[in-house]
Amino acid sequence: MKSSIRSPWFWLAAVFAISVLIGVGILAPNKALPIYQPSQLNPALVDPVAWEEENHRISDFELVNHLGDSVRLNDVKGEVLIVDFFFSRCATICPIMTTNLTRIPRELDSYEGWKILSHSVTPVADTPEVLRAYAEKMGAEDRRWWFITGSKKEIYRLARRSYFACYDEAQGGDGGLQDFVHTENVVLVDRLGRLRGFYDGTSESAMNQLVEDARWLIEKKD
Repeated sequence: MKSSIRSPWFWLAAVFAISVLIGVGILAPNKALPIYQPSQLNPALVDPVAWEEENHRISDFELVNHLGDSVRLNDVKGEVLIVDFFFSRCATICPIMTTNLTRIPRELDSYEGWKILSHSVTPVADTPEVLRAYAEKMGAEDRRWWFITGSKKEIYRLARRSYFACYDEAQGGDGGLQDFVHTENVVLVDRLGRLRGFYDGTSESAMNQLVEDARWLIEKKD
């Protein structure tokens, strides 16, 4: 054993391994996520009122979750948020998105300080009782995932002026004419209420990236 440690080949291999590790550390860039401002986004997603806004933060709101509890921004303050917009009767992209979102609690189970907020874009139909049944169907844990309803005006204001996740009512997320927003966008929000990422909720690879980015935000406490 001693002879092998004294061997010049041993030390050569050790020096090479250390050099590789140092080189990787130097060449690999530190991870960083952008902080999105309204002017950087697709204008079709941004309400004109917010277009010139700088240092954007998500705004306060007054809604109700699937447990029947009133929910405001202060109730999730300091948490990393994963936000989407859906409706329980959707038969196209919403089931795919929600199924993809069910992976997140499993992936982030060992972490604290995060929550999924799924906003219904048909709040008249999606009462707390309906959303609770939907949450149970999807196996969503109450502590980690809230399905949210409330006034349509309030939800649309959040979609267009806070999260910039949806097209306007006339266009809809699929390019057709409809009276409700419909989008595959999932938004990542940091602890300070800043927008840090937009992801296609129907894409497995995009959701993998979302999990990685959310984990980084939680660990870094950025």
